[in-house]
Amino acid sequence: MNDLFLDEIVRPEQPPSGSGARSARRAEREERARSRRKRRRRSIIALVVSLGILGGGAYLVVQYVMPVISGFSLPQDEAAADYPGPGHGTVDVTIAAGSSGTQMAQVLVEAGVVQSTSAFTGAFSANPSAPSIQPGTYRLLLEMRASDAVDALLDPTYRVQVKVTFPEGERVDQMLEKLSSVTTVPVEDFQTAMADTAATGLPAEAAGNYEGWLFAATYTFEPGTTPTEMIAEMVAATVGALDERGIAPADRQRVLTIASLVEEEARTPEDRAKVARAIQNRLDIDMKLDIDASVAYGAGISGLDLTTTELAADDPYNLYTRTGLPPTPIAAPSLVSIDATLAPADGPWLFWVTVNYDTGETRFAESFDEHQANVALLREWQAANPTG
Repeated sequence: MNDLFLDEIVRPEQPPSGSGARSARRAEREERARSRRKRRRRSIIALVVSLGILGGGAYLVVQYVMPVISGFSLPQDEAAADYPGPGHGTVDVTIAAGSSGTQMAQVLVEAGVVQSTSAFTGAFSANPSAPSIQPGTYRLLLEMRASDAVDALLDPTYRVQVKVTFPEGERVDQMLEKLSSVTTVPVEDFQTAMADTAATGLPAEAAGNYEGWLFAATYTFEPGTTPTEMIAEMVAATVGALDERGIAPADRQRVLTIASLVEEEARTPEDRAKVARAIQNRLDIDMKLDIDASVAYGAGISGLDLTTTELAADDPYNLYTRTGLPPTPIAAPSLVSIDATLAPADGPWLFWVTVNYDTGETRFAESFDEHQANVALLREWQAANPTG
């Protein structure tokens, strides 16, 4: 629709009449045309002004706003900073179980090991072995390159641990001395911890005595592990081994006691199964066990140092004067000895004797006369090996 059409609608009642009328209409049309041109000019000016404003705003954004926005990215750039390495000094850091790469990074940044979380997480992502990093305490350098820190966490030699091995057959006092020497914790601290049997998990059937209940194995303790926690772990290992074998709580002490005697009396799995059978055969007929190792344990000496005095002593561990088992285990039994106790070999043996201390050869007998012949073999070996 245009102005001419509107003009025709607005003024339909004005019919053309002569030249004057035509001149008037022409003048009106020219006036309307001038008005339209003015409106167009105003529109163009408004458009130009608007574009100018937009252009100026864009200029302002580029000149003033963008630098500010860019400034917000500076912390991120700084967070990606990395030390050149190799580092200096040492610091212990603890990686908690289940830590993500980001959580490890935060620990390392706080400890001064790496410069930024981004640097470490980037190195973590770039190393395909990084997800296998184990929890624990690590001794690292300060200001390490992030990739070197990842490599160090994958290297077991950087772990800060206390490792101690207890051979089968050791007594509690020997174990505590070894624990103390390795951890530098006084023996008295372990003894104090052991007084709280609820905290260490010692079963009631042990009657407060830890002998035989500290499992012989290799343990790795993280820094900060308390004496109570160490003892509890060793007790738990024994309980776990007994539970795996389906031993009822009421039978645990008896099994450990027999197994400890077997541990001290034989070396090979075959001989241990035979000794276990001979012990059971004697118990079945109320025959004294006559085991030197038990007497020596009660006297607090080595079995090689026994004299007739100890063998005649009135001691609950003297199995030459008492029938039945000693009141407690006499050492930490191995799983082999425990299994031999649970499944002894079939045989009529009542006697056994080690005839060669070097090889551990053990002879078994059903009769006393046969046993005496075996003892003669031992005496021959002792004569040939006076320092054995």
